Amino acid sequence: MVCTMALLRVLLRSACSFRYGPELAPGLPADVAVLLDAPDERLSPALVAAALGDFEPAAKLLAVTRDAAEWEARDRCLTRLVTFADSRDEWLTDWLAAAPRDPDALLVKAALAVRRAWASPAHAELLRDVGPLITAAAEADPRDPVPWRLALDHARGTHATHTVFGALWEQAVRRSPHHHGCHLAALEYLSASWYGSHRECLDFAERAAEDAAADSLVQALPVRAAFELLCDERAAGRRTSVQEDRIDAAADLAIRFSALFPAGDPWPAEARNLLAYVLAARGRAVEALEQFRLIGPYATSFPWARVSEDALGGFLDTRAGVRLRAASSAPSRGRPGHGGARGH
Repeated sequence: MVCTMALLRVLLRSACSFRYGPELAPGLPADVAVLLDAPDERLSPALVAAALGDFEPAAKLLAVTRDAAEWEARDRCLTRLVTFADSRDEWLTDWLAAAPRDPDALLVKAALAVRRAWASPAHAELLRDVGPLITAAAEADPRDPVPWRLALDHARGTHATHTVFGALWEQAVRRSPHHHGCHLAALEYLSASWYGSHRECLDFAERAAEDAAADSLVQALPVRAAFELLCDERAAGRRTSVQEDRIDAAADLAIRFSALFPAGDPWPAEARNLLAYVLAARGRAVEALEQFRLIGPYATSFPWARVSEDALGGFLDTRAGVRLRAASSAPSRGRPGHGGARGH
């Protein structure tokens, strides 16, 4: 049945391509050209070397981001390296043996421990044992906000009080006032799934975006809060009391953020993937199609893994559906076009 459904999806995509033609969606790469979580040119050599058991390129990459205070890039590289180390960590073991006090090695060690603890049903208990590793990473370089992002994730998982979380938050923003990872950790703490509500998430995200630069990843925080709301609405089969115009305003803000970067740029790819999903969910097909064009070949696991068992398939299916809806609202064979209505 699984194979049959996969084949059916391929056939339907092919049929849609022939029916509507490539001219209705210029700039969209073919399905086979789309990559899931493709590393950028800085990260690729480090991952290839790690696969061969060599930690030095990863060590050099993280050292460069730390020396240059490239905190967003540092956090992104850390996440990808930790994802790889979760299944193959021999290179990290060798790195720690060679440089046990290296701030970058300590950071990867702490982040990997946090990831593995969160993967367990007993994460609250396991996370408590990880605390000293996060402290060691934070003390290794007091300028670095990334260990404080780990501390915020740790606090959420160990059911820290608002007071404790607030104290950690102050330490994080003191080091980098608009660090996206730390803001995302705070957003998750405030979520309806944990210790807050959708309204609190949107309030926090909107205020954070107002204070951040136009090209800051924090500009995508409101659309992340909107995504969480839409996911919960979908699961519950009903709408919430949060005003829909706030969801659309979050999408509009993310559209302006996306417009600051060239098409096919891997840096804003996750924000664009998220935005494309939200626009599609709101029935804004033409705008969603534009984001898929800007995404190019860079599909990301988030948000598609949250809404589909097959992240890449979810991306491609949504893109195909958006393309059809956008084509149906575009002028064709002399008929006037009609804008897509907003709504589910």
